[in-house]
Amino acid sequence: MKPLRGVSFDLNDTLLDESGGQEAIRRACGEIAAKIGVDAPRLLQANAEVWQRYWPEVEDKWTLGILDGKALSLEAWRRTLLACGCDDESLARLALETHVHHGRAALRMFDDAQAVLDLLKPHYRLALITNGASDTQRTALRALGIEDRFDAIVISGEVGIAKPDASIFRLAADKLGLQPKSVWHVGDSLRTDVAGARAAGVVAVWLNRPGARRESGEPEPEHEIRSLKELPALVQT
Repeated sequence: MKPLRGVSFDLNDTLLDESGGQEAIRRACGEIAAKIGVDAPRLLQANAEVWQRYWPEVEDKWTLGILDGKALSLEAWRRTLLACGCDDESLARLALETHVHHGRAALRMFDDAQAVLDLLKPHYRLALITNGASDTQRTALRALGIEDRFDAIVISGEVGIAKPDASIFRLAADKLGLQPKSVWHVGDSLRTDVAGARAAGVVAVWLNRPGARRESGEPEPEHEIRSLKELPALVQT
């Protein structure tokens, strides 16, 4: 194994704590419901049902940048309002703006993330590898204020390839000016982060915050941690 020279990170559920997302939707639905004269719980339920049907149709398009986050969310709100008897484009756009406002306010990093980036930055080249549309992920990075922490940022919607495709991990290593064997990748998903990193020849570190059990046949990481706080000591072993 080549000496470690770079570390790449997943964004969602690794650095970015998405637990506030549902509260943001709930708050948005409360404000929007009052404007269109329906019960907030009804609107919230309609929104959940719309996403359950709509997301499978558009996930790949959003991930690869064919459909941006704004267009996707606007269409979801159109369908949500229509399910509640409201067919008003101006209200759909207002709903989108309301949700964006609450969504940005809910964006936060995990408590262990910033300190680890600060510790690693002086010693290793750092990359971010994330699936999603450019506008969605760039907005999150700007809100979190961490774009400048990385020497390379690779977003699937900007490059047209997505995890677990091994080529996105090799692209990140190339942007760092490193060979894949000298890079570790840290992420929460066995399917996208661990499988993709291993296929690319990158050392896979599974961030298993909830302590989930890895089932037989699932991708096997080289390392497993429960918190990013464990990473600085691990990279020095």
